[in-house]
Amino acid sequence: MAYIFYSLTFLFLIVATVLYLTRALWKPHAPPIPYLTAPGPIPAWLYNLHDSLSDSYARIRYSRLPTSWQGDAEAGLHSSNFDLAENIEASDSRAGLDENAKRDVYVIMKRRGVGFDEARRIYVEGVFGRQGVGADGRPMDRKAVMFS
Repeated sequence: MAYIFYSLTFLFLIVATVLYLTRALWKPHAPPIPYLTAPGPIPAWLYNLHDSLSDSYARIRYSRLPTSWQGDAEAGLHSSNFDLAENIEASDSRAGLDENAKRDVYVIMKRRGVGFDEARRIYVEGVFGRQGVGADGRPMDRKAVMFS
């Protein structure tokens, strides 16, 4: 009896894969799927929601990071508190900001929709937390002795 179940499961997976791969051919001819609560066609914005979400996710995930001071400034990795203008004007020969930190801050900016200063603060607090330092800059170790 189990071989019938496995055979039907395998056949279903094959058919589903073929339908998924050929959806561009049959999707325009398929009738619109009605709402669950009310009849009628799905609005275009809801019908294309998957495409817009996947595009925005790909834009966040696969963004190429800049490799120069000018590129960092154009990508929004600067602010009034963290000005890159002097480096750009002086034609600084260094490659720009730290690659790992730049990537992490850029991801925070895109995912949370915050500015550079706020993303940098979130990043630094995360680094502090991983290294056992509180958000206020003091060690979280109970045995730590501090003199003021």
